[in-house]
Amino acid sequence: MALDLETRKQLIETVRRFVAEKCVPIEAKVSEDDRVPDEIIAEMKTLGLFGLSIPEEFGGLGLNMEEEVLVAFELGQTSPAFRSVIGTNVGIGSQGVVMFGSDEQKNEWLPKLASGEVVASFALTEPNAGSDAASVRTTAIRDGDHYVVNGTKRFITNAKRAGMFTLMARSDPAKKGATGISAFIVPANTPGISIGKSEKKMGQQGAHIHDVIFENARVPARLRLGAEGEGFKVAMQVLDRGRLHISGVCVGVAERLIRECVKYAREREQFGQRLGDFQLIQAMLADSKTEAYAARCMALDAAKRRDAGESVTLECAAAKYFASEMVGRVADRAVQIFGGAGYVADYGIERFYRDVRIFRIYEGTSQIQQLVIARNLLKGD
Repeated sequence: MALDLETRKQLIETVRRFVAEKCVPIEAKVSEDDRVPDEIIAEMKTLGLFGLSIPEEFGGLGLNMEEEVLVAFELGQTSPAFRSVIGTNVGIGSQGVVMFGSDEQKNEWLPKLASGEVVASFALTEPNAGSDAASVRTTAIRDGDHYVVNGTKRFITNAKRAGMFTLMARSDPAKKGATGISAFIVPANTPGISIGKSEKKMGQQGAHIHDVIFENARVPARLRLGAEGEGFKVAMQVLDRGRLHISGVCVGVAERLIRECVKYAREREQFGQRLGDFQLIQAMLADSKTEAYAARCMALDAAKRRDAGESVTLECAAAKYFASEMVGRVADRAVQIFGGAGYVADYGIERFYRDVRIFRIYEGTSQIQQLVIARNLLKGD
């Protein structure tokens, strides 16, 4: 159910103020310290940001897809590390429970996820299973009223802080590909789970990824999400929503970079005139604005279609593909417009340039989005 227009306006304005007043001023410090301060996380909890997409009956804000994208536009106006704090609770970590959870599972976990008391992580990727998600090797073998889980998950966002994992594991090793995979809620304090070191990354300092190792971890059968063998279906439906959310964040980052470029082009002088008076600079600004506007329209259109009940797998892939590639081009132009100042750390442009590179990789690489788009086209009606 959609918010009324006044409530929606108030929510967007609250998030906009939080980003501008609390996040933007400490972007450089978060990057330098590789840590989002506890007081910022506490304020995110107070604002209800951990529960954006969780139904109101479980303590969340219950935003529809369009509203979530509008909030993502605002969250993208600052370093993506801030959004990553809540990202897994809003998207891939929680939505398996929202979409496929039993009443018992929802009542047990969703209120804790909505409040931020528990952080959720999405455990799909493995050392040998990234874009080829159906090649998951981690096993979950039934043993009475439990499943015994063994395997390693890689590059898992928020793993160190997680209170639960939405796990994809092979419950039927005899079945190859997607059909043998099941989904599970796995409490992080389950014996047999260990967390690897924090990976050193190109960008998004303050957001952390780790390996998660399962060694004979016993998971109650009541915590399986959906039927046995439905894990790949769970993952793909969760990713549809996540891809629109990421599209919104990409648009927000692009709009922030465009503002920074316009400001710099107005103030910087070369050859006796403003940088912005040079037509080649104007062309880069125009291209950036046009592409960001197109991505904004795509994300909102796909979100509205999803809210209307349409199947939007193709549209989600198209929006994520275009928006993530777009923000990379905008960030590259921003470095070019700032010149040497864009290459050094003081202005923050080089940080955004590094931060946005991951958007073309996670929640489905650009090449996977191309395959999803083409295959859906070729399937026909």
